[in-house]
Amino acid sequence: MTTTEIGVSARRTRTVSERDIALFTEITGDRNPIHYDAELAAASRFGSLVVQGGVTSGLLNALVAEQLPGPGSVFLEVAWQFLAPVRPGDVITAHATVTSVRSDKPVTTLSTRVTNQAGTTVLDGTAVVWRDPVVAAASNGAQHHQPAGTSGTTEREQP
Repeated sequence: MTTTEIGVSARRTRTVSERDIALFTEITGDRNPIHYDAELAAASRFGSLVVQGGVTSGLLNALVAEQLPGPGSVFLEVAWQFLAPVRPGDVITAHATVTSVRSDKPVTTLSTRVTNQAGTTVLDGTAVVWRDPVVAAASNGAQHHQPAGTSGTTEREQP
């Protein structure tokens, strides 16, 4: 995006896989049995395997870095509640809408949400994002690689 204005929104969708669990574990070392032991997970309150929360929130990382505000963006603060489990095979969609823009620096506040294929909100909250002006200027109009299984759109919300 070239500008960030209140009401602009973006979304990004991905089908979560067991491979995502394995890759996240490789990066973080999170070997919680709720992610791997199908029998134990079935006996838990979740009823089956659950994807790590970092995989779920990671879709918001991609949305912020690639779409809204875009390249050069980093989180300054997040306040997220994980409301429902995400399971391998779920199709999750990250949503973000600009709720405020600082006039004195490149800082944007976003309303954030991740939903699953049934429309259930699995993550809800806010994020404050800073966007590096040098990176933003260098990447305006540039096309970024979109991995297989992922799609995203950015649009202005209608009042």
